[in-house]
Order: sequence, then C-alpha cells, then structure tokens
Amino acid sequence: MPRLVMKFGGTSVANVERIKNVAQHVKREVEAGYDVAVVVSAMSGKTNELVAWCKEAALAVSGDPVYDQAEYDTVVASGEQVTSGLLALLLNKMGIPARSWQGWQIPLYGDDAHGSARITGIDGAGILKGFAERKEVAVVAGFQGVHKETGRIVTLGRGGSDTSAVAIAAGLKADRCDIYTDVDGVYTTDPRIVAKAQRLDRVSFEEMLELASAGAKVLQVRSVEVAMVHNVRTFVRSSFDDPNNPKPGTLICGEEEIVESQVVTGIAYSKDEAQITLRNVPDKPGVAAAVFAPLADANVVVDMIVQNVSPDGKTTDITFTVPSADYARAMAVLAKEKETIGYPSIEGAQDVAKISAIGVGMRSHAGVAAKAFKALADRGINIRAITTSEIKFSVLIDQAYTELAVRTLHSLYGLDAA
Repeated sequence: MPRLVMKFGGTSVANVERIKNVAQHVKREVEAGYDVAVVVSAMSGKTNELVAWCKEAALAVSGDPVYDQAEYDTVVASGEQVTSGLLALLLNKMGIPARSWQGWQIPLYGDDAHGSARITGIDGAGILKGFAERKEVAVVAGFQGVHKETGRIVTLGRGGSDTSAVAIAAGLKADRCDIYTDVDGVYTTDPRIVAKAQRLDRVSFEEMLELASAGAKVLQVRSVEVAMVHNVRTFVRSSFDDPNNPKPGTLICGEEEIVESQVVTGIAYSKDEAQITLRNVPDKPGVAAAVFAPLADANVVVDMIVQNVSPDGKTTDITFTVPSADYARAMAVLAKEKETIGYPSIEGAQDVAKISAIGVGMRSHAGVAAKAFKALADRGINIRAITTSEIKFSVLIDQAYTELAVRTLHSLYGLDAA
C-alpha cells in the first residue's frame, strides 16, 4: 500500500476539538488507501509553558536561570507525548486502529546536542510492522528522539516537528509528506503585507530552502534540507480546510517537476536582524578570521557580510548581520576580542530588516537584482548591504521601510495576482 506521513503543528492541535478535526483528516487518507504515520507538535503554547517551568525551577533553587539541558529535554518533550496520546485515543474511538509512538520508541536517533539535536538515524521497523499486521495508524510525537549511547531523550529545536516528519517520511520511504499548518500553502510573499500575494502550486526544494532561511515562516529550514537530500515530495496544506474537501496546497519538489519557472518566485523578509560594523580595522591577512572565528565559537550565526577597503588600502570597514536575538552576545564577544582584531570603533543597529527575492529563474536572466535596486531607490529606500547567490539576492534596509520594499519588489517581478 502507498505510505503517507502527515504532520500537524501546534495551532492545528491546540485543543481537543481541533485534534478531533485532525483525526478527520487522517481518516480521509486511511479511507483513500494509505498507510499513515502522523507526526504531531505540542498543543499551541504548551512548549513555551514547559520552558518557563524549567527556568522557574532553576531560579527557585539558586537564582541562576541556567539548567541541565538533558533534563530540559525530558520536560519539554512531554508536550508532544500528550498530543500523540490524545490523537491516538480519538482515532481508536472512531474505529481507526492507532497507537502513539514517542521518539525513543521508534527509535528516532539524534546526537547529544540537547535542545538542538540533529537526527542521525531512524529505525521504522515497528511502524512498518503496525502497517502490515494491524493496518494501524502510527501517531508520532514530533520534535524528539533519543541519543543511542546514553538512552536520553533529545529534542530537535524549535520547529523540530517538521524535521521529524520529513525524516520519518524518508525512513519509511513514504510517497509524500503533508505538512499541515494554519495557511493553505506557500505564497509569493506574506499575504498580510501584500493582499495580491498568490499561493504557489509548486516550489523547488532550493527555492523553499532560500525562502525559509530568508524569513518565510511556513517551514523550518532543516526540514527542507532533509526533504531535498532524500527527495521527499512535501506538501504544505491547511488543517483548517474542510477534511472532506481539502485544498491542494503547495508541493515542494525537485526542480525537474517544475515545467516553467518564473524569474522570481517569491519575496521574503526578516525583521529579526541586527547590523554590526567594525570601523577602520587593519587590512591584513587573518583579520576576517579574527572577527568571525570567535563569533562561530560562540554559536553566533553571521549572515550578510560587506567589506569596504580604504583608498590607501591600510584599513577596512567590516559590516555584517546576526540574528537580533544574538546581537548583545555578538557585541560582547567582539568587545573581548577588540585588541586582537584591532578596531578603534564599533557600531550596531537593530532597526534593520532583510528583504530577499528568490527564484531559480535568476540563473538564466541578467539584471534581476539591478532592477530591484533602481525600484527601491525610486521609492527612497536606502540599501545598507547586499548579498547575492545563484538564485537569491538580499538587501538590508531600515526596518521602517519593510512593507513598502516588499510591496515594491512583489509588483516589480509580476507576482501580484491578476
């Protein structure tokens, strides 16, 4: 029989009534002849509550908010355990054989990076046995796995249920993986900003990876990476559709399945950016390593990098962006390394936004970015930094112009709905 993995996020399982709605979606696919594995997140808001309890417990003893990461994983993984049990209970009451699976029961193996583990392997034999012998729906707690050597629960980081689902689909050799969210697909941009944004029928893995990394919130970046590596055809669909008449959603697939690509597929934005500039750094071999190696050691992810050398070639200004959540930590790291790097002054800004245009069609078209730079200039929008890749370019601008920039580029590339 064909196999299908379905994943439902926190808003889709926020209460028992919504879990019942999820069960109706599952029932539809079972009756269509699929062997189904369902991956579920914790109820909306539950993980935040569990994280807060961990901090509260740590502070109650020592006044220090730092806590043991392995025990943190034990606590926060419990949210998905509750949801998986409730959905399996409902399915059984509806006459559909089902059982819940925790990450360690499958088992889904992860490394020992508690709180942000990476998947190292999956043994789906138990789930496949349930399919073959009992036509049993497997309801899997997402976001979690087990470290093989220690037997401890590990969690995969925020959004990890998406990654769980795609990895399980790959492990079970499923025909496809359906990611159910509170939107009915991937749009050309955020419909809350551009009313004319269009739902895309298909997006390539590469485009979706760039969209996700550039700020689109539909899918977690790591889940797209896993889907691309294992060629897992993945649909983004809405759990709030009528279970008996759902919309098709958006298919994320290999580029070979897309007959004709637009030059630009979508516009993404991120306001979670901060800019740091080191002024008059000595321009000599090793200076970039002196700046970025300590940040890497501190697990600060650097994105856009621009270097401007002075006319005499003796000094350079180095500008780069980091996630706004890491801004204070990055500034502290650089302050500690001031003598080693040799910069006389440092500047920072958190009122910035990154706007990105993505499309595989850029590979075969010249002047795509240049059109954007002119259009933004015509609107009075100053560009602080620019980065480009084969299928994407990004600009850093003042945050106040975010919506205007998104609308401008969306219209410029003909993405507005007719």
